[in-house]
Amino acid sequence: MEAIFRKLTERLLDTNSLLSAARARTWVELLWEDFETTYAKAGYDYQGKEATEKVVTQWIDNYGPKLHEFMANNPKYKHLLDDSSDVTH
Repeated sequence: MEAIFRKLTERLLDTNSLLSAARARTWVELLWEDFETTYAKAGYDYQGKEATEKVVTQWIDNYGPKLHEFMANNPKYKHLLDDSSDVTH
């Protein structure tokens, strides 16, 4: 899983330069969990990590450039996506 998350994080960073690496990783994990949880709640059978990776990749490609704007409109996730205390390199 670590390799998949790393690959998706890099893809997100390629589409959105305004995110820190830590925030991009958080986004990848949130998107992954959101898809799997929603899919399960809807009563669908688990399709495997390959299916989840495909969906998250599509979301990154479609919405990645604007994901940083999500925080401003959704205070519920603000603490998860606030990068003001991230270490910069």
